Amino acid sequence: MHPLKHIAHQWFKAFNEHDLEALLNLYDDEAEYYSPKLKVHQPQTNGLIKGKAALRNWWADAFNRLPNLHYEVINLIADDEKVMMEYIRKTTGEADLQVGEVLTIRNGKIVASRVYHS
Repeated sequence: MHPLKHIAHQWFKAFNEHDLEALLNLYDDEAEYYSPKLKVHQPQTNGLIKGKAALRNWWADAFNRLPNLHYEVINLIADDEKVMMEYIRKTTGEADLQVGEVLTIRNGKIVASRVYHS
């Protein structure tokens, strides 16, 4: 398996288990994360947060608000530095959402992530 796809699989496992520490361990301390959902729930961020502390707060809140949140992998495409992940976001009470996310990975850690919604 491509090493970056392996990291993506670890990411999905940690996320779907709501294992915040395992998820954060995949990220660089100064990682940047952009998501349209951030714009909605934390408008002051304009969709962008930086660093593990901000990531911890964001995902802890998401896991608390959405205890049944789960991602279903559709496809992974990797090159030497990025993984494009396509998945379905599923949670109780909301329509399924098709999501694309690109992880930029350097030295085995995610340094940037950008989420796209259909």
